[in-house]
Amino acid sequence: MKIYNSLSGSKQVFKPITQKKINMYVCGMTVYDDCHIGHARTFLTFDLFLRFFNFLGFEVNYVRNITDIEDKIIEKAKIEKVNYDDISSRFIESMHEDFKKLNLLSPNLEPKASEHIGEIVSMIENLESKHHAYSVEEGDVYFDINSYSDYGKLSKRNLEELDAGARVEVDKFKKSPNDFVLWKKTQTEPNWKSRWGRGRPGWHIECSAMSKKYLGNTFDIHGGGLDLKFPHHENEIAQSECCNEKGFANYWMHVAPLNVDGKKMSKSLDNFITIKKVLNEYHSEVLRVFFYLTHYRKPINFTKDSIIEAKNILDKIYESLRNFELIDIEIDENYKSKFEEALSDDFNTPKALKILQDLTQKINKADSAEKKYTLQTTLKSLANAIGLLSDTTDSYFKYSGKEEISEEEIEALISKRNEARQNKDFETADSIRDDLLSKDIVLEDKNDKTFWKKR
Repeated sequence: MKIYNSLSGSKQVFKPITQKKINMYVCGMTVYDDCHIGHARTFLTFDLFLRFFNFLGFEVNYVRNITDIEDKIIEKAKIEKVNYDDISSRFIESMHEDFKKLNLLSPNLEPKASEHIGEIVSMIENLESKHHAYSVEEGDVYFDINSYSDYGKLSKRNLEELDAGARVEVDKFKKSPNDFVLWKKTQTEPNWKSRWGRGRPGWHIECSAMSKKYLGNTFDIHGGGLDLKFPHHENEIAQSECCNEKGFANYWMHVAPLNVDGKKMSKSLDNFITIKKVLNEYHSEVLRVFFYLTHYRKPINFTKDSIIEAKNILDKIYESLRNFELIDIEIDENYKSKFEEALSDDFNTPKALKILQDLTQKINKADSAEKKYTLQTTLKSLANAIGLLSDTTDSYFKYSGKEEISEEEIEALISKRNEARQNKDFETADSIRDDLLSKDIVLEDKNDKTFWKKR
């Protein structure tokens, strides 16, 4: 299996530290607002990685942190006149609700920054004792990037090119403008005791401390969105390798950004799309297909047409499994081999999707029930490996994130329509069909049966 390693800038054969076991750390949410579809791309991508590793027989220890100490959280708490953890708790709950609806596999651990202050302080003290960190009486505690000769090896930037890389910027007491904050002194809540005075951790140090605690000094995969590559991940490498005197993560994986209608997503541009909003309109697997149509390292553009294209593809795949019931049967090894080959080449989801689409076409043209069933079983098995076809066909087509009309009401109207048709009262039958269509309910009459689905 080959994956693209951002550290080397090339595809590499993946060799975990321990055979058939993978330790993976992913930078999670900073919880001050609802998750948007850019977050969905990142976390659905790592969910794909996790699922496919499991499919190949790897045991994955997946750690995804929560940043619940951050200036934006604190600022929102001030505006709303509540405690900072009221804000973080609210949006952690919102995040979990979104991730459940997206059918993301849960991480083995989901540590919070606020619960690891001891580990963070200990790491900063270690860095200071080794002369990689410094503090002044009036200022904060900083990491001295000139003390680490490999700084910039992930982002491929020279020190002269670098901009200040801290979320909490305090420039006055820095030795170098590019040094970043490890501990911010403050009397504002939240704050904790330390040898440097009361304060709270800088952003970067939390991930180094938590990954060290749960995965050790050196582990297999570290990842997140491409926007974290610099400065966050660059700073993690510097402080972790200086503290531990060992290599940090062996493979770095980054997911490319998402734009909306060709522009960067922003509330000021009124193109900020939350996960909740999308799931009001589309089944979560439609969003998966939309992301899978573009390789995870390439930027993606969210448009109305592109999400409809993804839905049309998934509609056809689901339709090919109508009335299918899975039982224990051998799948087509040729298709399985092609599918594994595609995803083993740095998770080539566009190619993997084409294989699923090819299977769908073969199912529709199968000349025997036995052949059709083998192909359907193969399709279901392979699609499940990447988080698709987890629903039944009927349930998928009836999906709605917003209920204007209940299933019971729809079924009652269909019965009334069928009765009208039997009585040759076509005016009433057509009126019922049009009424349901106005509520985005589409009827299909097949073999004396009426099926319905959401438009």
